[in-house]
Amino acid sequence: MPETSTAVKIRPLDELDISAIVRIDEKISGIHRPGFWEERIMYYMRRDPGASQVAEIGGKVVGFMLGDLRAGEFGLEEPSGWIERFGIDPDHRGQDLGRRMFEAIRTHFAAEGAKNVRTLVDTTDGGVAGFLKAVGFTPSPLQALEMRL
Repeated sequence: MPETSTAVKIRPLDELDISAIVRIDEKISGIHRPGFWEERIMYYMRRDPGASQVAEIGGKVVGFMLGDLRAGEFGLEEPSGWIERFGIDPDHRGQDLGRRMFEAIRTHFAAEGAKNVRTLVDTTDGGVAGFLKAVGFTPSPLQALEMRL
């Protein structure tokens, strides 16, 4: 049985967390993608090293949330926090880890001058969309557009 949330530590992402994130993603998706995660993690550590967060229980990384502060993209001049990816080991869900990581990343963004936190979500993924709604995300006037190639 997983340890209780009293042993949870939320901290900034470190490059040594790559293998744990690969393990979590593989448990969720069934796909082993070490190269993908090394690239993504190093990208976020270079752009905004204090933004991305991990959740540890008993010294073991069991969750992650990747994001950064951006300005001047998509015609938005005001700095905004962006959350790209997150995941929690299925064995450790239901312990409020996502909310705790989100609060840490939101606090970082606010301290850096962001007035908004943004993300994109596939509305057919009820779990992710439900979590984002639960932590306070609401529909935005920005509209995502795509073209199939």
